[in-house]
Amino acid sequence: MMHMIRFRTSLLTGSLLLLACSLGAQAQTSASNSQPLTPKQAATARYEADKKLCAEEASSEARLQCRRDAKVIYDKAIAALAPAKPTQLPAVCTTCGTVTAVKITEKAGDSNALGMIAGGVAGAALGHQVGGGTGKTLATIAGAAGGAYAGKKVQENMNASKVWTVSVRYNDGKTAEFNYEQDPGFKSGDAVRKSGDVLVRN
Repeated sequence: MMHMIRFRTSLLTGSLLLLACSLGAQAQTSASNSQPLTPKQAATARYEADKKLCAEEASSEARLQCRRDAKVIYDKAIAALAPAKPTQLPAVCTTCGTVTAVKITEKAGDSNALGMIAGGVAGAALGHQVGGGTGKTLATIAGAAGGAYAGKKVQENMNASKVWTVSVRYNDGKTAEFNYEQDPGFKSGDAVRKSGDVLVRN
């Protein structure tokens, strides 16, 4: 009888040892074959686990709300995995820039034959009053020539005007100049942009 008990005990112990070895081998095989989950797989696994927990809620309303919450968490996890969109830099305004200088110059006026004729006549009349004979003739000619030149200069000075030259450096590094016949009201440092053939404040 004792011999049979010892045999059964030995058989049971052996079976337990075999079972333990088998489970250990399976665990090692499973561990060696398993790979770490990707973030998406982990999010999906958690979502499935959450849905199972939701099924255990007491009321249908609680189960429904639980599933909604689980879906929100899952959607956020998936959205966080999406690659970030590249930041787009604002386009450079190539017609925008800064006034670097404003220069005022005198522009000589135009002259025409009228001024030269009027000056020549006046000069000839003055020259005719000088001397006599050949000297008088020479004086008349000289007076006419000098009068014509003086008349031309007088007319140019009468028609002279100012020119405002505005220098600009654009945002892309290029430079330009704009001429105005009247004061445009710009000063160095003003932000401007080109509009057609003129500058406007930016």
